[in-house]
Amino acid sequence: MFEFGKDLRKLFAQARESDDLGWLELIGADLVRAEARGQAIDAGRVSCARPFEAALRTCALWREHARRTGTEASLDQADTAALDAARRAATAEQRARAVAEAVDVLLLRYDLAGGLLPLERAESLLSGTDAAAASRSGAAAQALAAAHARLKARQARLGGSTADLLDAAALLDAALHGLGDTAASLRDELRLERAALALEAGVTQRDPRLLDQAGRDLRQLVRAASPDYRPVTRARALALCGAGTRALAALAGDEAAMAQGAEMFDAAADQFTPDHSPLDWVGVQLAAADETTPLAVLIQAERLCGDAAVILATLAREARVAKEVRDAEARGDVAALDLLASSPRRRLARGVTRPLDWASDQIALAHVGLAKDRLTGGARAGIGMMLVEAAAVAAEEGAPALAERARWLMRSLA
Repeated sequence: MFEFGKDLRKLFAQARESDDLGWLELIGADLVRAEARGQAIDAGRVSCARPFEAALRTCALWREHARRTGTEASLDQADTAALDAARRAATAEQRARAVAEAVDVLLLRYDLAGGLLPLERAESLLSGTDAAAASRSGAAAQALAAAHARLKARQARLGGSTADLLDAAALLDAALHGLGDTAASLRDELRLERAALALEAGVTQRDPRLLDQAGRDLRQLVRAASPDYRPVTRARALALCGAGTRALAALAGDEAAMAQGAEMFDAAADQFTPDHSPLDWVGVQLAAADETTPLAVLIQAERLCGDAAVILATLAREARVAKEVRDAEARGDVAALDLLASSPRRRLARGVTRPLDWASDQIALAHVGLAKDRLTGGARAGIGMMLVEAAAVAAEEGAPALAERARWLMRSLA
């Protein structure tokens, strides 16, 4: 038993020295933060043998912690480490790798909290990079190509054009093929993004070729991501499978397929505990949520987001308010509806708020207003304009799921 345990510790120590950080999926968010802190200390030592590589690794570790928890301080630490890598870069290839790492932090900041500024900064960084010099280094060229493709994918989603989505998918495809057999974690990331884009465009256009592409990517990811070694990647792929299946089921009115999508969401949630990757767990629960979802699950999702100023926290609050409004309406409790409206009204009265929080509060008030109208009549005034503005702000800020909630309520007005 002792030798077995010693061998396991040796394997884990070897994994920690690897360039591929896929092993992080085996440890919880708190341990990821501890690893990031330790790596930051090591990178700052005068005796550090490879300071540039150590700074890049520090950035990647803080970025992973931020991705799982939404902690802004971790994003700031990742930014600092990327700047440190840029200062320590001795060649054009190293400078290009540092730029790619900084862009990855900006893209994560956008994914977590929305806003156009991170995308604008990322585009500026990439446009000022010496791509010709980077092309002499395989690692730098791969990192830049992946960062550029991921940026274009987000810009295409903001624009909403099917042609732009397809162009972005082609860039992801080229970046993926350029990776070869290296960088397993980055390869999985690109494949997930390509599948998401193909799925989005395929559902919009009802194009079976795009849907087949998304299905192939997701099947490959699920097969390759063992629950014992890559639980988070597996969960993300299963959740995307569930979302795609449910979207297609809704278009076809297929109840059996809808149930199959729910099973995929359940399988995704079973891959890890909520404290292992809080935001991934919240994302799965919100993607799976419908009118039958227990209020306790939505409350837990909102609490797991904590004070993080992330899109998922906004979505969790909106889902929880919508559930509480439905319950109050079912009881015919107008006083409870008025109480639910009081919090968003107070926030809006204070004035200064994040755009997505403003949009979420508008949607919350629309939920309450529509429920009161169904109970007592005369409460619909101004709701349509509130929802139009909320949908526009959410879309501009990079929160399409929140924008869709506003549009769904607009359709109910009709």
